Amino acid sequence: MVKMFKALESTGLRGFLGCPSVLYEQDLEHFLSAAFVRENEVISSVQGKSVEISEELSDGTFELPTDGLTDVSKVTKYLVFDARSAFSADGEHLKTSCKWEMKIEFRLFNDILAKTVTVKAGSFDAVTHERFLLMAAIHLEVKINWGRILFNIFKDMMSPASKQA
Repeated sequence: MVKMFKALESTGLRGFLGCPSVLYEQDLEHFLSAAFVRENEVISSVQGKSVEISEELSDGTFELPTDGLTDVSKVTKYLVFDARSAFSADGEHLKTSCKWEMKIEFRLFNDILAKTVTVKAGSFDAVTHERFLLMAAIHLEVKINWGRILFNIFKDMMSPASKQA
């Protein structure tokens, strides 16, 4: 379990995952409900003031790494194969997306990513393909451009379907 936490911490996400909540919930709800994306910026308002968040501002605020993989679907099949064996509770190659077949530390790893990085509506019992690739990349120490990945997730959250979810 220590190795899993050290791998997660070594990604450069410490500032992002440990960021204190400095916004009031009502202001955050208003920001998200009024936000839209224009020219690669998320634009909204907080207490009547216009706020524009760019990828660069996000990177700098959270001190996110900007070198490395920008698309987790590019994780090589060899790394995925290795991760399927490493994550398995019984030592066999994982065949399903059910987290109950994983070692406890990787179930926890999945939950951390599900609730902090790849936030989506739905069940947390299944390990999505995207989340599995992210876990494999982190566990096997692949450099990840967290700035780009997290900002793209943030932009995706501003779509009407995501807001509703």
